[in-house]
Amino acid sequence: QVQLVESGGGLVQAGGSLRLSCAASGRTFSSYAMGWFRQAPGKEREFVAGINWSGGITYYASSVKGRFTISRDNAKNTVYLQMNSLKPEDTAVYYCAGERRGGVAVTTNGYDYWGQGTQVTVSS
Repeated sequence: QVQLVESGGGLVQAGGSLRLSCAASGRTFSSYAMGWFRQAPGKEREFVAGINWSGGITYYASSVKGRFTISRDNAKNTVYLQMNSLKPEDTAVYYCAGERRGGVAVTTNGYDYWGQGTQVTVSS
């Protein structure tokens, strides 16, 4: 069993930056693919970014590509999401997710473990 805890959310002005962190428990973190999703009020949860077990493969939603960067530190059991040039439409609850098979999935049903989420609010 893996537990995921997100941190780093908050309120930021448009054009600003935030870095989200997701700390994972368990000794098998380094074999998991990890992803970030977000869910805005009244909308479905959507894929933001994903990274494979080694960090060598990453995927991004088109809406964040070039602005967000996903990375991981397996020694610290942590995955990060660096968010730059934030826009009001990035406002959402951001969730960290873990996938046991190691390959990056872009849909919610591809992930086995989820964090509780952290709120990101971007003001205009």
